Amino acid sequence: MKYKWNYQPPTAEEEACAETLAMETNVSLVTARLLVARGIRTADEAKVFFRPQLQGLHDPFLMKDMDKAVERLNEAMGQRERIMVYGDYDVDGCTAVALVYRFITQFYSNVECYIPDRTEEGYGVSIKGVDYAAEHGVKLVIVLDCGIKAVDEVQYAKDKGIDFIICDHHVPDEQLPPAVAILNAKRVDNTYPYLDLSGCGVGFKFMQAFTISNGIPFSTLIPLLDLCAVSIASDIVPIMGENRILAYHGLRQLSNNPSVGIKAVIDVCGLSGKDITMSDIIFKIGPRLNASGRILNGKESVDLLVERDYKKAVEKAGWINFYNEERKELDKRMTEEAINLVAQQLPQMDEKDAIVIYNADWHKGVIGIVASRLTEEFFRPAVVLTLDGDIVTGSARSVSGFDVYRAIQTCEDLLDNFGGHTYAAGLSMKLENVEEFRSRFEKYVHENINPEQTLPNLDIHAVIGFKDITQKLRSELKYMRPYGPDNPKPLFCTHQVYDYGTSKVVGRQQEHIKLELVDNKSNIVMNGIAFGQSSEARYIKTKHSFDIVYSVEENSRKHGEAQLQIEDIRTHEQE
Repeated sequence: MKYKWNYQPPTAEEEACAETLAMETNVSLVTARLLVARGIRTADEAKVFFRPQLQGLHDPFLMKDMDKAVERLNEAMGQRERIMVYGDYDVDGCTAVALVYRFITQFYSNVECYIPDRTEEGYGVSIKGVDYAAEHGVKLVIVLDCGIKAVDEVQYAKDKGIDFIICDHHVPDEQLPPAVAILNAKRVDNTYPYLDLSGCGVGFKFMQAFTISNGIPFSTLIPLLDLCAVSIASDIVPIMGENRILAYHGLRQLSNNPSVGIKAVIDVCGLSGKDITMSDIIFKIGPRLNASGRILNGKESVDLLVERDYKKAVEKAGWINFYNEERKELDKRMTEEAINLVAQQLPQMDEKDAIVIYNADWHKGVIGIVASRLTEEFFRPAVVLTLDGDIVTGSARSVSGFDVYRAIQTCEDLLDNFGGHTYAAGLSMKLENVEEFRSRFEKYVHENINPEQTLPNLDIHAVIGFKDITQKLRSELKYMRPYGPDNPKPLFCTHQVYDYGTSKVVGRQQEHIKLELVDNKSNIVMNGIAFGQSSEARYIKTKHSFDIVYSVEENSRKHGEAQLQIEDIRTHEQE
């Protein structure tokens, strides 16, 4: 695959700012440029960025309704009311429920968890869930990572004498549910300075406010930070501001002292004894926790995350791992079917900027993953639909910079329900509305997407030479972690590099290239690996120069040595 390379050189003003920042902070000029591009322009801002401190978290009472939420929780505990902690069945929802449940049960025992069944109840607050709460004497429901659109369901609960506190981060409608308190920084009347918390992050802020209200030390919250990190990585929210603080300290907790349930998952993933990264969460920990909700019921993931006995946790983690293997088989089969379905439309794909596909037989627990795969394969917003009873349900995923939630919202008169955020959304509709939805969704995307967003792109953050890849730069790049949205892993470009003479094709199918390279400005030899790019090997061995885009990694086999992970190679024949 050949990418379009995007590079915006720093302006004269940005370069001057970077030079000043490098001098004041003693970082390399390359790192200073990366910081300025992220909006970090002063030495104080750089210090906060490099060393996120828990003291930098905002006052939770700045959030609209936080005082009401804490007051109602205190009242419920004081009157010995039964409390239900209710959440979505994905990773963010399950970690949020586990966090709030684990924290409250340190001080109060009359509390239980509830995760709706994906098949029987669907997304969000369900009538079945409210009926269950009423039958079991629940007087207060704390709902996490969903509920912002549950107007009728919360009114139904209110009529039964059940109060709701909603902790959500999805975009609300104009009408809010009749809850006692709604904690959501995306409210129109928001008063909170940070808008991009995960659902678990909102739950953390609620518990932080509870500690302040009751004179409980903040340190009681620190063991829960591993759950915050898992949710932030899995829900693909921005890794700046408050999320960066929570993710930074959450990763430290994951690596050094994870909770029992998370430790069992880490062991099952084969990650024991290593520093856990956001990529480890995205590709190993998160999918296993998600698999329970996709294949059976997310309650099993919550049970694992709140487990205190390691032996029992290992047994539960084994089941979660089993569900993940089943999920992968479903994922593989459905993705192949979906790609084939889209491939049949390839002659028309050049005229379309979106994908909307429907198959009544697909498992609805995996359609979100399939939508992600289609977006990665075809570089277009994708909506994957399947039949659930007599209702069509779907998941949408988007390309960088395009708001798929807004695109779906323009079709809301065709939908029974929808929710989500910029890059991921869910929806449901009647079968007879599918074709009209497809037509209008595709039309909106066509009229509003930037054509470059439907092409494979690489955003280059700096053009450097091999002499710039010093131990100092590599150390500074470590301080820039954790990476994620709004703080991507830096991609570098070096022009006119040459094979040192020892590069070779490797891999079971000879699909990769192991490289030793030099550039035209130094005698430094750099090791690199180019996955899936063996087609370029013949040109590389001609001794002609070429350009590369790469990230700087640690060589796993030679500790302390840099290795370039090469994302793309551009030969001068291709120019």
